[in-house]
Amino acid sequence: MDLLLLLFSLLLSYLFFKIWKLIDSKKDKGCYILDYQCHKPSDDRMVSTQFSGEIIHRNKNLGLNEYKFLLKAIVSSGIGEQTYAPRLVFEGREERPSLQDGISEMEEFYVDSIGKLLERQKISPKEVDILVVNVSMLSTMPSLASRIINHYKMREDVKVFNLTGMGCSASLISVDIVKNIFKSYANKLALIATSESLGPNWYSGNNRSMILANCLFRSGGCAILLTNKRSLRKKAMFRLKCMVRTHHGAREESYNCCIQSEDEQGRVGFYLGKNLPKAATRAFVDNLKVITPKILPITELLRFMLKLLIKKIKMRQNPSKGSMNLPQGTPIKAGINFKTGIEHFCIHTGGKAVIDGIGHSLDLSEYDIEPARMTLHRFGNTSASSLWYVLAYMEAKKRLKRGDRVFMISFGAGFKCNSCVWEVVRDLTVGGSKENVWNHCIDDYPPKSISNPYLKKFGWIQDEEIGTFKIPDGFM
Repeated sequence: MDLLLLLFSLLLSYLFFKIWKLIDSKKDKGCYILDYQCHKPSDDRMVSTQFSGEIIHRNKNLGLNEYKFLLKAIVSSGIGEQTYAPRLVFEGREERPSLQDGISEMEEFYVDSIGKLLERQKISPKEVDILVVNVSMLSTMPSLASRIINHYKMREDVKVFNLTGMGCSASLISVDIVKNIFKSYANKLALIATSESLGPNWYSGNNRSMILANCLFRSGGCAILLTNKRSLRKKAMFRLKCMVRTHHGAREESYNCCIQSEDEQGRVGFYLGKNLPKAATRAFVDNLKVITPKILPITELLRFMLKLLIKKIKMRQNPSKGSMNLPQGTPIKAGINFKTGIEHFCIHTGGKAVIDGIGHSLDLSEYDIEPARMTLHRFGNTSASSLWYVLAYMEAKKRLKRGDRVFMISFGAGFKCNSCVWEVVRDLTVGGSKENVWNHCIDDYPPKSISNPYLKKFGWIQDEEIGTFKIPDGFM
């Protein structure tokens, strides 16, 4: 009897030990943002209205119709006068880019951002266990990741991932890579560098679908420090709750709507098709179908299901009332209240139409989309790093409180829609991040008006005729 009791006790102890070990191991699989640093290029790279006119004027491939198209595009873009462009544009060499232009642009970014980030956290580069670099339109030999390792003299056993071609959603893909590594390895420190190289990819032709990218994309970047170390959790800013990645590359229409290609004259550019909004909507809807049950309370899900059921019953009873004849591309409201599970919305600054479309679909207020709208106005579309400028705006405005949830939504070529939710671990204030990229101008935002002066300065072009059009001497 004593022997059986002893065996039972040992078995029970072993069971409790396994349960404790399982729970304890899960604590090391979390993904936390320790800190991040957005890049603010130097002021000599700032793009003004006057300089934009000069860039367009010196492109001899453009005519009056292209001028009118570009004026309409930039006026409706939501981009202001304080965004940044690569240096070769200011040197007038956009038609003759070199590989070194792209490398120098990236060096300027990572030396500034990574350097500030590691110094602020008092972390040596040799303490970094994982390095993930994503720059979609620049592939060098050796890789950008190798250049970062060489510059900061990192350890020889650092795990390295160098991503290209992932588009504007690349930074969340990088986070997903780190998250999956953290599941297998405890007590690790990861560094993500996300940016885009615009210099070698500036389009100098006259294809409207390609030259549009010059109006939207601007220079920027961000370095993010992540960890699953228990000792650093109290210092962390955010904890990753969930992530969903949606890829519609198998659909020809989605695959071809956003692609790097050559025009008829052989000039390389980034093609943005007219069916891009449709492809983005499809990917966004499919992404929401997966992530919504993960982030919203059961009460809101039940309310939505009941509302949907009642709507279907009414449609069966009176089909004519249930039909909707909306124009193609009109954003449709999701019909579910995302604010029941989310406090802040970090939207990719792909353009004014993207922000407005997501805001309408999720039934967001002007307060909710203000961070994305102001980021687009101040920094433009900085590709994969744009989400972090939006997040920095929220932090600079002291919006982020402990326990709040931040919903990040990004889109990228392929076509992809990636989203995730972060939980704020501690109250965040400007004082806690002295190098916040918004600190120098946050009191000026939001401005009374975000309209740009392009129409006032160049609006006369709209009244010109092709046969008599001539740019006045000395106008530029």
